[in-house]
Amino acid sequence: MGQVYKAKVKYYIAFFEQGQNGGYSVVFPDVPGVITAGNTFEETVRMAHEALAFHIEGLCADGDQIPEPRTLEDIKANWEDWPDWEADSDFFLVLIALLPAPQKTVRVDAMLPERLVARIDAVYKNRSAFLSAAAEKYLDNKIDFSHKKKKPKLAKAR
Repeated sequence: MGQVYKAKVKYYIAFFEQGQNGGYSVVFPDVPGVITAGNTFEETVRMAHEALAFHIEGLCADGDQIPEPRTLEDIKANWEDWPDWEADSDFFLVLIALLPAPQKTVRVDAMLPERLVARIDAVYKNRSAFLSAAAEKYLDNKIDFSHKKKKPKLAKAR
């Protein structure tokens, strides 16, 4: 039996603050120097993921240690900027996931119905690329994969 791959996902607390013009800015207490901003909440969350990943990638390339995420209680007790944020009190927290680098691929075994595999093969040359793209879209909520079955409506007898 092959090894089961488990991604090592770390979640960092990000402090979001809404600006006077409606945009948002973000800081990460656990990763000094990582700041970003966006025009909408959704854009800012995406930018926060990218900024965190880019910074951590740079730390790895330089051989520096990746800081471990702290609890909110630890941040409140030990982060030097906490008193300023607490006094402002116009912020909210978002957990931002630090995902493994997208360049690294791992082999996974999957069981799929034969008919589904045939459908994939009929329209796509590379099953792995198709499944990867489908998973990305699903996880990014770009397509609706709701599994709710609609009950058929029956015509009323006259």
